[in-house]
Amino acid sequence: MTATTSFAARARASLRDALLDAATELLIEHGFAGLRMADVGSLAGVSRQTVYNEFGDKRTLVTAVAMRTAEEFSATNRERYRQAGDAISGIRAAVAHTMRYARENRLVAAVIGSPEARDLLPWLTTDATPVLRICTGDLSVELRARMPELSAEHAELLAETSVRLSISYLLLPGGDAEHAANAVCAVLEPALRQFQST
Repeated sequence: MTATTSFAARARASLRDALLDAATELLIEHGFAGLRMADVGSLAGVSRQTVYNEFGDKRTLVTAVAMRTAEEFSATNRERYRQAGDAISGIRAAVAHTMRYARENRLVAAVIGSPEARDLLPWLTTDATPVLRICTGDLSVELRARMPELSAEHAELLAETSVRLSISYLLLPGGDAEHAANAVCAVLEPALRQFQST
């Protein structure tokens, strides 16, 4: 990679981050329906056409915001998982952290609790495939690294179940972070033991 190519790649990544940052702020305030590409461009200091050139349309932009947020969640969860003593402790730590971090993350907190941003719920429910793919894939890798005897299929199933249950606890009222983590582990621990013995 030449210096020019490297600079261009960094500049594009910087532009993309600036647009995602701007879109995130506007989504928190206005939700999907109130998001305008011109406003994203204005907040990022570029033209509306630049936003369209980078993302194509509003739905693609919001999906990119959702994926970046999922990657941030997943990265911090990987750290919690790696610091834990065993697989179940790692899942417990990751689920509890997800519940806490969701309250601290302004976008997720808005999606869950703000009427303006409620129209973003599909990115955590009916249109959640990109988010699920990121979070499930990362947890599956961590499970197999900790437990090499676990098949790829079983690791994927356990990871997906953990992520789906975590999202459910996140979206539905009641229960604190520890309760959610303990409940998810109560479901997964017997399956984990069964898969280890097969």
